[in-house]
Amino acid sequence: MKAMMVVGTTSHAGKSFITTAICRILARQGWHVTPFKGQNMALNAYVTISGGEIGYAQAVQAWAAGINPRVEMNPILLKPQGNMTSQVILGGKAAGVTTATDYYKEYFDRGWNAIVQSLDRLAIEYDFVVCEGAGSPAEINLKHRDLTNMRVAKYLNAPTLLVVDIDRGGAFAHVVGTLQLLDESERALIKGIVINKFRGQRSLLDSGIEWLENYTGIPVVGVIPWQDISFSSEDSLDLLERQTKGQKEINLTVLRLPHIANFTDFEPLDAEKSVSITYLDLHKNLGYPDAVIIPGSKTTINDLIALHKSGMGQKLQAYVAAGGVILGICGGFQMLGEMVLDPDQLEGENHSQPGLKLLPIETVITPEKIVRQRQTCSIYPYPGFPIAGYEIHQGITYLPKNTTQPIRTTIHALFEDSSLGIVNDNQSVWGCYLHGIFDNGAWRRTWLNYLRNRRGLPSLPTGIANYREQREVILDKLADLVEEFVDLTPLLNN
Repeated sequence: MKAMMVVGTTSHAGKSFITTAICRILARQGWHVTPFKGQNMALNAYVTISGGEIGYAQAVQAWAAGINPRVEMNPILLKPQGNMTSQVILGGKAAGVTTATDYYKEYFDRGWNAIVQSLDRLAIEYDFVVCEGAGSPAEINLKHRDLTNMRVAKYLNAPTLLVVDIDRGGAFAHVVGTLQLLDESERALIKGIVINKFRGQRSLLDSGIEWLENYTGIPVVGVIPWQDISFSSEDSLDLLERQTKGQKEINLTVLRLPHIANFTDFEPLDAEKSVSITYLDLHKNLGYPDAVIIPGSKTTINDLIALHKSGMGQKLQAYVAAGGVILGICGGFQMLGEMVLDPDQLEGENHSQPGLKLLPIETVITPEKIVRQRQTCSIYPYPGFPIAGYEIHQGITYLPKNTTQPIRTTIHALFEDSSLGIVNDNQSVWGCYLHGIFDNGAWRRTWLNYLRNRRGLPSLPTGIANYREQREVILDKLADLVEEFVDLTPLLNN
């Protein structure tokens, strides 16, 4: 199996974007290619057909390669959950919770074995693997326990691209410093440098490139101009850059929870030209958008506490009372209820936390994690649409038993499988467990039309393709961009 590695001088240099583009480029050339990231730290996750969790970025890379995502593409996924701890997903399954210090002691050997076994399995089925690193390969205080960067490149003897983001400044120092901190065998694998996110006149960069090539002995194989192409983000900090400019016909607000998860759910909404999205800090003024979305959360109770402490909980209740519309997804769905219970203190010190009391439900956090793909049909806002998505949650939601409080509202199942979501009688409060719900084109448009009709706007066509077809266009644009500005020959012919 031929291999290629993509590492960056810093986080957000463009590794994931370039890895994705290379997967599509090689697939178009006829290679049977697979992506790979040994260890990922992210709260955006995808569920494979086998029911395993991997980083969402590796799922996108698999789609770019024209194949189905599988757990071997990302054998280790770390999901931060506060208090300096992360949940460890090993081989697609939850393996425990650990601190950074304990992770090295308890999971390093297990993690490397999982990486090697995954690569060996992929080698049987694919003829090319494109590997993505994480952060920087030159963190000297962490190199001894780095499972993701040059350890993988050396195992595969993979020619490696070093990517630098010139838009943030200091690009030449970043490249030279990174190479200086690699050992000789690691440096020998760097076969090309890519300068990413360049703005301005290309000729002004030529003297710097000439110096860099002479100093390092490594060719600059590409300069990628800054482009405004929508692409999946792994870090919630990126949401600050994804704010929609200007008001549109429909204005949505997504709450930036402290432990926001799976905000990739909203990419299909970003692609709707008539929709603007604001990712709102909990301490900011809510205003009166057409709808508020409470997204997924890695720790529902902690984020629910943050809602109450910030005053956003009361703002949401007042917003609904004034006629607003709220949709909660996964952890956001759980927060809409009367109470979230955690009898085993799986999420922290709190045994329970009152919810927003907007739906007559209770949720119990359970040790068993529900991770699976789902297919069903819609009932609301219109019956009969086929629906596909996936569940990732710890907790079972149900109508409370033996409640002394009268149920204040009638609720209806959103889907034929009633466990996946509900809506109240006047359709002001929606909740569902399905990640990827907006990927379903007809359902997304029908829900948006419900909001449009409330404002007297004409309905949009609902006979549209699902978002996966729009994503294919984006992936081709990414590949076209990299193919135009990056020469992969030094790595492919190595």
